[in-house]
Amino acid sequence: MQLIAIDLDGTLLSEEGSISLENRRVIREAQNRGRIVVISSGRSLHDTQELLKEAGLDCPIITGNGAVAFHSSEIIQNLYLPVHISEEMMDLAKKHHLYYEVYTNEGVYIEEGGREFLEREAREVFEAKGEPAPEEAASIINTQHEQRGLHYVRDYRRIDYTDLQVYKIFVLSFDREKLSKLKKELSGRVDISVTTSGQQKLEIGNPRSSKGNALKFIANYFEVDSDDTVAIGDNLNDLSMFEVAGTSIAMENAEPQVKKAADHITRHHNQDGVAYGIRRWILA
Repeated sequence: MQLIAIDLDGTLLSEEGSISLENRRVIREAQNRGRIVVISSGRSLHDTQELLKEAGLDCPIITGNGAVAFHSSEIIQNLYLPVHISEEMMDLAKKHHLYYEVYTNEGVYIEEGGREFLEREAREVFEAKGEPAPEEAASIINTQHEQRGLHYVRDYRRIDYTDLQVYKIFVLSFDREKLSKLKKELSGRVDISVTTSGQQKLEIGNPRSSKGNALKFIANYFEVDSDDTVAIGDNLNDLSMFEVAGTSIAMENAEPQVKKAADHITRHHNQDGVAYGIRRWILA
């Protein structure tokens, strides 16, 4: 297997949001043995770059669920949303009283007061339904607000998005009914893609954006046959990679649907599951 595409959250990253020493070691070993290791995430390009820099890793990157591909200091693919579609998605999220973030070529835009909105919503949902646990909600909220490349703004709709190239609208809610209503309203549309990386999340992008399409693109870029690629992931937005890759590896902590689609199941992401999977099924 010549090209290995690895998801971040729930896969390569620990619960603390870092790449373990063992995972770093095995990625470098794979690179030294001639494998191309690609990081494939729903996160922003700026955030992913900083995570790799902190870990001392240099890899091609797929971000925004396949919207952006980056290699050697250059964006080699950029599938962004037309301005009118981006603004329509923002209006729909606002109509459903949902928190959202705007992913652009200049970083991630977050409206002021967003954290407080999510904390209030999490408390209200927990009081009504007993879930999610406060510590789980706090972890999810912190992950979003600890991203690199954040820009806080007073009002999303006062920004001119003409030159910003919005490649993802990320919606987060602890109220699944509200999230479900938005998802239902978006179903059947062919001018956007809709995916998820967790029960509280909805991610809207260019209709051609998917991790699977991006894996095809980057494999072709490096002149690697799709049968000679590996995808490692844990959530529903990784399924399109599994459909494309010659070999697919799910984390022990993966969603049941992802495990069912995988060729192999490795260890938990907090137990260096990426390193274990690469050593056992790729470098062995």
